[in-house]
Amino acid sequence: MVQFPDAGLSTATWYKSSYSDGGEGNCLEVARGLPGVVPVRDSKDPHGPALLFSPEAWASFVAGVQRDEFAT
Repeated sequence: MVQFPDAGLSTATWYKSSYSDGGEGNCLEVARGLPGVVPVRDSKDPHGPALLFSPEAWASFVAGVQRDEFAT
């Protein structure tokens, strides 16, 4: 994971989960289609930094969420 200021991501198309209800704004946005990297940012701060993950690391995280590994 690398913290990355907006350098070239300003033209990325960002997506929010369809499960996001817009309640308290606790949402992540993910940009798709960038080779070798999955950028993730806080939807409340669209001009702030993004975190960059390898596609493998992001897939592992998503699989963990789907398995409910991070339940509180």
